Amino acid sequence: MGVAVWALITYIAVIVVWNAALGRNIGEAMLLGFLVVCLFGGGDALAVAGTGLLDAASEEVVFAALAFVFMGYLLTELGLIDRQVSLLNAVFGRVRGGAGYVSTAAAALLGGPAGSGSGIAASVGSVTIPWMIRSRWRPDLAAGLVAGNAGLGISIPPSSSMFLLLGSAAVAPVLTADQLLVGAFVGGLWTVLYRFLVVFVWVRRHRIEAMDAEHVLPFAAAWRQGWTSLLVYLGIAIPVFLTLDSGQALLAGLIGSDAAGEISIIVWIPILMILGSMLVAWRRLPRSASGWNDLLAAMAPRYAVIGATLFFAFAAAASLGELGLVEQLSALMNGIDAPPFVVAALVGLLIIIVSAPLTGTATIAAVGGVSFSALLAVGVNPVAAAVAILIFASTEGASPPGAAPIYIASGIAGVDPARLFVRLIVWFVLPILLIGVLIATGLLPLFVV
Repeated sequence: MGVAVWALITYIAVIVVWNAALGRNIGEAMLLGFLVVCLFGGGDALAVAGTGLLDAASEEVVFAALAFVFMGYLLTELGLIDRQVSLLNAVFGRVRGGAGYVSTAAAALLGGPAGSGSGIAASVGSVTIPWMIRSRWRPDLAAGLVAGNAGLGISIPPSSSMFLLLGSAAVAPVLTADQLLVGAFVGGLWTVLYRFLVVFVWVRRHRIEAMDAEHVLPFAAAWRQGWTSLLVYLGIAIPVFLTLDSGQALLAGLIGSDAAGEISIIVWIPILMILGSMLVAWRRLPRSASGWNDLLAAMAPRYAVIGATLFFAFAAAASLGELGLVEQLSALMNGIDAPPFVVAALVGLLIIIVSAPLTGTATIAAVGGVSFSALLAVGVNPVAAAVAILIFASTEGASPPGAAPIYIASGIAGVDPARLFVRLIVWFVLPILLIGVLIATGLLPLFVV
């Protein structure tokens, strides 16, 4: 194995030991892991560190995660969450764990348009995490469900990762978008069905009951009190619309196609929702400098862990790339010679390992093509191979320690991200790996030729 592969193994081990075994802060663990990765650069350690730090400083997800922490705090402090929860409970409050089912369904519906795990965690989490907490879900369970569902931004077509995979040199001569679309949709539905099963089990295992009848307002009363609070979600609707074909066409006519293509859903959702919150609840905003100081001071501690953790996660990912991680893992992949089930499992594990420090899209770009070739070489159907790769990559939202959706969901829920790691691996990463393997080997049908 190459230096970068050993750096990755050491990186994960350092984080696990420092955080889980020694009980230290996850932010400290990520910083230490980053420094250890840089040491593998030898004489070029400073250059490797510089690359990592510059990449992290320019990563939009770092900004977005911090903005979502502020947005969630603002929604709560201004009383908008209370009104929204009353309205949602009027519709779903009498169903055990109703908020969890709605959160999963929303993640599935937004999967294709959002196109990323961070987008799903941000948009769905900002609405459903506070609601779940108020409807008797533990904060860590609520954050875990949203982070675990974030992968639907990759596994539900038409995601950007799907088109990236189709455009790779290994896949383009074999598959077209039309050939893959139905199979990818069915494969995505298998993962949605599994996630509904998770909600069903969690609701019963953790004894999450329906809301008491006296705490559920009639819908008409809840609507009168809370309908204006829903206007803040135009901050989600507008960026999502602008990523669709019709929205892109409208925007291109106004500002040009080049500028329209630069719209980032993950950046603009928190910005617009913060502005919307201030407009809807402007009467409750502080009226003095000391009032704003108190508001911001109360929120500041939330940034200490989440900001450092996410920043050094991206820095370590960039440094691993600088050490040649992608090339070395690709070389390992090309040397695989085993039965289809074993090859599919190894491909899935490789993609999961790569997507832990990287995003799903970056993982597809790095090893998607070579993974597709490895699966075809052992007789896997091309559609099944592509769908399995997308499903493997969809674990990026739930793969600790570097998955951005974990920190976005944790920030909204106000919990330590490290509390989610084991639960996400057991309930999302490993089962979705199995689903991908079963699809690759034909044991879960895609109903396509």
